Amino acid sequence: MFEIGRFCIKIAGRDAGKRCLVIDVMDGHNVMIDGETRRRKCNLRHLEPLDKMVEINKNAPHTEIIRVFKEMGIGLVETKAKKKTERPKRARKEKPLKQPVSKEKTAKKPESAVKKE
Repeated sequence: MFEIGRFCIKIAGRDAGKRCLVIDVMDGHNVMIDGETRRRKCNLRHLEPLDKMVEINKNAPHTEIIRVFKEMGIGLVETKAKKKTERPKRARKEKPLKQPVSKEKTAKKPESAVKKE
């Protein structure tokens, strides 16, 4: 049922309602998809197969998938990865300077204040 080139609709997840092509059968439960969806591994339970089949190679590049969708009359928007920008550095909080301890506070107590045994 799910062979390479099968046209499907994603019915679950973030890309639900979008069309895709099966580009690789991984095992009995997962396939690799590409199209209006993101190119990724997908569970068969999340796909609804349609009656259309297309001749494509295993792991066909995204440009090939775009060409196939255009032939079928479905326009795909080409997306480019966002450029990674440097994160703004957070300004450090400046700690207040410690006040120097005055000599008066550190002065020894007079001997009369000390208990004599």
